[in-house]
Amino acid sequence: MPLLPPRWRLLFLVVAALSLPVIAGIVWLFLTGSFDEVHGLVPTGPLALKRWRFLWESIGNRPPIHVPLLNSMVFSVVVSVVVVTVASMAAYAISRLSFPGRSMYLGLVLMLHAFPAVSLIIAIFYILRLLGLFDTLTGVILVKASLDLPLGIWLMKGFFDSLSWEMEMAALVDGMSRWTLFWKIALPLVRPGVLALGTFSLLSAWGEFILPFTLIVSTRSWTMALYLQSFIGEVFTDYRVAAAVGLFYALPVIVLFLLGQRYLLNVYSGGVKG
Repeated sequence: MPLLPPRWRLLFLVVAALSLPVIAGIVWLFLTGSFDEVHGLVPTGPLALKRWRFLWESIGNRPPIHVPLLNSMVFSVVVSVVVVTVASMAAYAISRLSFPGRSMYLGLVLMLHAFPAVSLIIAIFYILRLLGLFDTLTGVILVKASLDLPLGIWLMKGFFDSLSWEMEMAALVDGMSRWTLFWKIALPLVRPGVLALGTFSLLSAWGEFILPFTLIVSTRSWTMALYLQSFIGEVFTDYRVAAAVGLFYALPVIVLFLLGQRYLLNVYSGGVKG
């Protein structure tokens, strides 16, 4: 294996140095949540599985762990599916069709992405109250998906722009409808973009805290972010249990990132090869 050029070695060392605090934090969560005594990052006591008792029993007035876990899974998967589906169709239309107001629409999409979502919380609160969706997982899903759509549209437009017109024009000449062309030809060709956007949306929804914290009140609609937050700020709390919950919350993200990192790299290329 050839050695890296000097400039790449330096970049590698910088990235490794920046990654150390994150790795140390994950190791600390594991050791603190799993051992009785820890000095620095060295366990000095026996294993303490009682820290993980939240897996089989309720702690305090919190719901059983399967409730927020299932809510987070539903929330993340549905948001990802909605964002990928709607963003793909909108991006294809923008990339391939010429219609009045196209440039203005692209500008508005970019502006919505740059607009801070937290400034819309009060308006979102009143809209959900009016629609009867406040304190429901459905309401938070709709809000999160709508906030992620501008970025999704821009990402998918880059992938569709990279496709050649020749195959599509031949299909149109043969009598294929635009809708069939989109689903059977264009969308399969940008599968790397679909997987990248789906992974990105899934990770974003899994880690979302502000929207559930603001728009969800009852414990039946809690996500894992709210379950973890319930251990923070109490006068009497076992931070070791909170560390175990934090590690449990982070594990799916770590696994998903390791599995989907090669698709996430396609986001920065903005296109497909071939």
